[in-house]
Amino acid sequence: MIGKILVTGASGYIGGRLVPELLDRGYQVRVMVRGSPLEYSRLWPKAEIAVADARQIEGLRIAFKGIDTAYYLIHSLQLGSKEFAAADLQAARNFRQAAQEAGIKRIIYLGGLGDVRGGVLSTHLRSRLEVAEELKRGKVPVTILRAAIIVGSGSASYEIIQHLVKRLRIIPMPRWAKNRCQPIAIRDVIKYLVGVLETLETSGNSFDIGGKDILTYEKMLKVLGEVLRKKIFFFPVPFSNIRFYAYFASLLTPVPASITECLMEGLKNEVICQDERIKDILPFEALSYKEAIIRAMTREEQDRVHTRWSDAYPPAHALALKLHELEKTPDYVVHYSLLTEKNASSLFSSICKIGGKEGWFHSNWLWRLRGGIDRILLGVGTARGRKSQSSLKINDVVDFWRIEDFQENQRLLLRAEMKLPGKAWLEFSITDEGGKRKLSIAAYYDTQSLFGKIYWYLCLPFHRFIFVNLIEEIERRS
Repeated sequence: MIGKILVTGASGYIGGRLVPELLDRGYQVRVMVRGSPLEYSRLWPKAEIAVADARQIEGLRIAFKGIDTAYYLIHSLQLGSKEFAAADLQAARNFRQAAQEAGIKRIIYLGGLGDVRGGVLSTHLRSRLEVAEELKRGKVPVTILRAAIIVGSGSASYEIIQHLVKRLRIIPMPRWAKNRCQPIAIRDVIKYLVGVLETLETSGNSFDIGGKDILTYEKMLKVLGEVLRKKIFFFPVPFSNIRFYAYFASLLTPVPASITECLMEGLKNEVICQDERIKDILPFEALSYKEAIIRAMTREEQDRVHTRWSDAYPPAHALALKLHELEKTPDYVVHYSLLTEKNASSLFSSICKIGGKEGWFHSNWLWRLRGGIDRILLGVGTARGRKSQSSLKINDVVDFWRIEDFQENQRLLLRAEMKLPGKAWLEFSITDEGGKRKLSIAAYYDTQSLFGKIYWYLCLPFHRFIFVNLIEEIERRS
């Protein structure tokens, strides 16, 4: 009998899909997160919530109490190519030690697929291998699953491929685009993660997992183009600098350059399954690449994207200072409002449509200008999109804002996650006033630096135009 299960990385793309699957199958689950436990209690009311950081071992020791099996789904890819490897190794070392002290029965780890015999691995794939080796140094048996590109609605790899195909008619193909890959659908990854938990013979073993097809990266783009019925011309180029292509891709996709570079660096290696014993132990038919992308597109069309890469980006978002945690109201505030006879429900519904595909209504071009500047200078922007087009909840991403507070028909508070010389919030509120509704928008900005203050006053002349137009359009669309 399997006892209580700990899922780390539960706020990320894979963990966020694994937790509900385990709960649906009747398991006792404790999820480990770094942020406020309240939002995760609302999301998974049947799960226990533990607040801990894998890089601080004391919190891990508390999280491990009473645990039978632990999933290790932690990675620090969002930190960028220079920092994530050291952070991941430290987290794995702490995790191994705390698991051994707690006497848990198993660790299940999802790592990266890469053949060490085929040459020098990328930093990303080498880090995944080092984490696996670190976990195995302890006395707790480790089950290791190694996957290549994961394809699913909301995955970073899928969104990069999708946006490149949708936005380009001509795509340059460097030499490494001819390397082979064995992509796997997110549905099948979750099947394997649950399957090895329920199959004791997988304990202490390592397995390669992949989809039905082995394709070059060029072919992956071509297949998506065929599905979208879009003609694209591919031409070979001798220039193969990964950093350049990652930066270029970040200008055309919602995924920032720091993540894109780490993912694209892995394209230098062929990533195909060498050991397929897992098919005999867990015999099910994996999806083909084409089936996986059609499934991902269908989930998007149905507005059923359950997790997204941006849920865990930027890496410290869960620890970010909240507006109510400031010692005093920020010195820099602008406030605009209007009175309307429309009801609160209709107004709030309109507020909740901002961002993503809807954009920012009549103020959209100014947000796009700001995003363009950030993308050119920093490899990020305001076009990160949103997970759901029809609903919102606390911690959801709306472009380069994150929902800090959500009170239906009353208040929506967004915290800025774009690059700023200070901290910023955007608040929408609805109150009753004289038999009508007062629709308000307030921008809060907190800074101590001279550059931050200069930035505020440079933007100030545009605030009236942006915010007044925005609330007027919200009211009109209600």
